[in-house]
Amino acid sequence: MAATLEDNIGYHFREQTLLTRALTRRAFANEERQQGRHHEDQEVLCTLGDAVLKAVFVELMIRAHYPTPDAITQEKKNLEREESLADVASQMEVGPSIRFNAGEIKQGAEKEPYVLAETLEAILGAIYLDGGFGAARETVIRWFSHNIKPYGG
Repeated sequence: MAATLEDNIGYHFREQTLLTRALTRRAFANEERQQGRHHEDQEVLCTLGDAVLKAVFVELMIRAHYPTPDAITQEKKNLEREESLADVASQMEVGPSIRFNAGEIKQGAEKEPYVLAETLEAILGAIYLDGGFGAARETVIRWFSHNIKPYGG
């Protein structure tokens, strides 16, 4: 049996509409509105997911004994780079589930690092809304803890 996106991300949504929204690009939602169909897009969920990522990254670095705010900030910048987030999204095969408009499909947007990074943040924001901070925190730990080295390591 093929793994579902929820299996790949390690979280199963109670409220499926949150996952659908996290996977819906603004261009797709706008194209659908022109056809009289309403879809909420991922943008606000990206903002929420970004905030959750930052909070959990800082926590993990404090637990890994990063001694100063500068050390934490430097490592956090590496972790939250577009390429790093896109890498995680690619490993979980997020791209094929993203809802694109026709133009984005022609451009191959499912492989674009910024699209994958934004979608990963949106998924995390959706997890936060669906399961709370604890569920989102556990998800970040599962996705990224192997990337956080003890300070000096």
